[in-house]
Amino acid sequence: MASAAEQLASNISWANFGRAKELQQRIFYTFLLLCVFRLGTYIPVPGIDGARLSEFFTQYGAGFGDMINMFTGGALQQAAIFSLGIMPYISASIIMQLLTSVMPSLEALKKEGEPGRKKVNQYTRYLTVILALFQAYAWASVMESQGMAVEPGLMFKVGAVVTWVGGTMFLMWLGEQITARGIGNGVSLIIFVGIVANLPGGIARFFEASASNDTGFLPMLMILLLIIGLIAFIVFVERAMRKVIVQYQRRQVGNKIYGGENSHLPIKLNPAGVIPAIFATSVLVLPVTFASARLEGGETGIMGTILAYLGNGQPGFYILFAFLIVFFAYFYTLNVAFKTDDAADNLKKHGGFVPGIRPGARTAEFLEYVTKRVLVAGSIYLVIVCVFPSILQNLYSVPVVLQGTSLLIVVSVTMDTVSQIQSHLLAYQYEGLLEKSKLRGKDRAKARRRAPKKRVKR
Repeated sequence: MASAAEQLASNISWANFGRAKELQQRIFYTFLLLCVFRLGTYIPVPGIDGARLSEFFTQYGAGFGDMINMFTGGALQQAAIFSLGIMPYISASIIMQLLTSVMPSLEALKKEGEPGRKKVNQYTRYLTVILALFQAYAWASVMESQGMAVEPGLMFKVGAVVTWVGGTMFLMWLGEQITARGIGNGVSLIIFVGIVANLPGGIARFFEASASNDTGFLPMLMILLLIIGLIAFIVFVERAMRKVIVQYQRRQVGNKIYGGENSHLPIKLNPAGVIPAIFATSVLVLPVTFASARLEGGETGIMGTILAYLGNGQPGFYILFAFLIVFFAYFYTLNVAFKTDDAADNLKKHGGFVPGIRPGARTAEFLEYVTKRVLVAGSIYLVIVCVFPSILQNLYSVPVVLQGTSLLIVVSVTMDTVSQIQSHLLAYQYEGLLEKSKLRGKDRAKARRRAPKKRVKR
């Protein structure tokens, strides 16, 4: 039987959206900041030869360059001020989370509550600046070596590096503002908008390439049906969960008895969402970026070998991509998304327990056991969605924005944002019910006071 909260959530009235002024302000604020991001993807860095830049991406941009360009919303292809995108901040977050799990000092700092969390975020920002400096210098060196700089030299590199690092820090601030004062996760929404903005052009290029290569109508129709089926598969799996039965002890407070009911603890099949795919791509960006900075005039060697084996479409790329997705699926879930120790402590504090399992450490071990086995299916699902559809790019020239990673991000972020909007509407509807009940109570009290008292006959 559904709980009262679930019944209320199922009866959400979207007609209340017009009266939820705070929700409207949050959505408008998010839309405004995302428009600022899109505007920045069209403002180029001074000193770039646009014709040479376009020629370079037409010749060498296919493959991994398209993937990086997708995550920056097309800013890299235009050498815009947001060319680095939000990827340095994501890379810094990955490194800090890894360090937090292996360094006791950082782990203790994170457990200090809000002050410790602010300190860790400060370290993450410092590391973002360092990574952005390296990546900006790498791209400036590539552009200078390929003849895309109008006046190559020290001033060009300094100007490009300062502009790109500043753009990344501004995007990081935008993401934090959207998360705090808007709707949804700011970083995910920035990547989401970049992918959606490239969808029309990607679809047009797909049909154009299919027509020029004489692919035929039937293969093209099969690919479109596969994309639609992939979207439905993502929606189905993202909603799938494993329910762990939880019972609550009965306790008596005065003359009333609380607890004793059964509930469940939901563990999603993919608790980490789109984070493993984004993290894996962010990690793959670093070696390719540094290797590209060292390649001047077709230099071979170790750096050339890195680019050859990590190029999109190569077996080494798929193997490393799949390994990173599985690693981050386990790491992010067990350390951030669903901490079994915290879940066991919360159950114990509220008098809940799993039937047949002792509360405390044994419950944490059981939840970790269940979560790891659920993640087997979840990580395989992520690998299937993100890695295997990429093979279509080499066979039928499918653009990156129509591949599994981009579709996973678009569908998951859309579902998460809609869920947050529903949560705000649910809270607004609940507050409205409370206000109505209070008004009814006041009206009844006034009616009692106004009612004439019956005279008692003596």
